Amino acid sequence: MRTYDLTPFYRSTVGFDRLFSLLDQASSDGSPGYPPYNIERTGENTYRISVAVSGFSQGELSIVAKENTLTIKGEKSANENGKDKSEVIYRGIAARAFERIFQLADFVQVKDASLEHGLLHVDLVREIPEANKPRTIPIATSEKAPQVVDGSAGKVAA
Repeated sequence: MRTYDLTPFYRSTVGFDRLFSLLDQASSDGSPGYPPYNIERTGENTYRISVAVSGFSQGELSIVAKENTLTIKGEKSANENGKDKSEVIYRGIAARAFERIFQLADFVQVKDASLEHGLLHVDLVREIPEANKPRTIPIATSEKAPQVVDGSAGKVAA
């Protein structure tokens, strides 16, 4: 059994803070890699998940975003062989149902989804509320000259 230590990569992720934890889980339970997908960083706070869904139509796919979880499901409708009365001799294009679950980092929201050329693109944006953004605190200075306290008499020296 293969074991991968992805710990060094944890500190370099932005937006998908739990990405490598999920990869650890996926490789340990023997889940198949169908359908394949890419995760891209398209901007400072924008991301794109592209899932290869060749053979699926828009009506056979569903995307559900709930809390910090994004679920992409694909279910084929009726058997395609019945449509044109042909017999498939070899099926190399997988058309089985699938479910991909992605754990999203805090403040990551689904912005848009599109299906083009057999790829399902899900665009994400990380929108941090103003209250949670880092802010610069100004340091005030005193314009008065510092006062020195004479320890022997308890008097303030100027």
